[in-house]
Amino acid sequence: MFGLKNLVHHCLKNTDNGSYIMFQKLNVTKVFFALALILINSTAYAAGNISNDSFSKAKKMLEREVYQDHRVTIYCGATFDAKKNIQAPEGFATTTHLKRAKKVEWEHVVPAENFGRAFTEWRDGHEYCIDSKGKSFKGRKCAEKLNKEYRYMQADMHNLYPAIGAVNALRSNYNFVMLPGEVKSDFGSCDIRIDSRKAQPTEMARGPIARTYMYMEMNYPKYKMSKQQSQLMQAWDKQYPVSKWECTRSKRIEKLQGNDNQVVHSRCQNIYF
Repeated sequence: MFGLKNLVHHCLKNTDNGSYIMFQKLNVTKVFFALALILINSTAYAAGNISNDSFSKAKKMLEREVYQDHRVTIYCGATFDAKKNIQAPEGFATTTHLKRAKKVEWEHVVPAENFGRAFTEWRDGHEYCIDSKGKSFKGRKCAEKLNKEYRYMQADMHNLYPAIGAVNALRSNYNFVMLPGEVKSDFGSCDIRIDSRKAQPTEMARGPIARTYMYMEMNYPKYKMSKQQSQLMQAWDKQYPVSKWECTRSKRIEKLQGNDNQVVHSRCQNIYF
């Protein structure tokens, strides 16, 4: 019994702070129940990323081991160097976030908030989410602190793409849609259109975006698209086929992270591999 208790103690200590603190309140008769919960919860996100829960580490791996020979942003096709400096495409323009327009950032194509709000720590906070001044907090910071499942989702490299910082900033957490024709580009020659908290991406980005949204829904039970969003992504998936680079990118991430993007893999199989 004490061996099992120590096992549960070790598992919880290596999952997240909230679970570990909760364990300290368990008595011996609840050890079996706690272990069962760990096993059940681990299967809830087993198909997605379960190898790295560090967003910072994920970005470094993408920079050094995925994009090292293809430094091109997803939305605008801008190039960037090893120091993250952007070479904007001809005709690119922005009137906001001018400093961020000079640097590349790593964009969650499916915004962190879109799946983060499925976690109670994000929505409601937690008694252990207290800052140095004694003030409680919630949202991304609390979810990241206490929930390992959230951290796995946040660090999933299949959902992370390089983007011009200003584009990442203005896109925010808005859902992708097709906007009315009268809405104009917010970035000059880079035809990204944002209106009424909705974003229409460039054509070059629509296929990868669709297959990323489909991957996230397929692999993480906490994330679900609306019917309208799902229909749009399925349409973009068919309309904008995979490129060789998209297939290469997916294979590199699979090697590093340990799981593939099944949607991309199935599309690539009969074309490039």
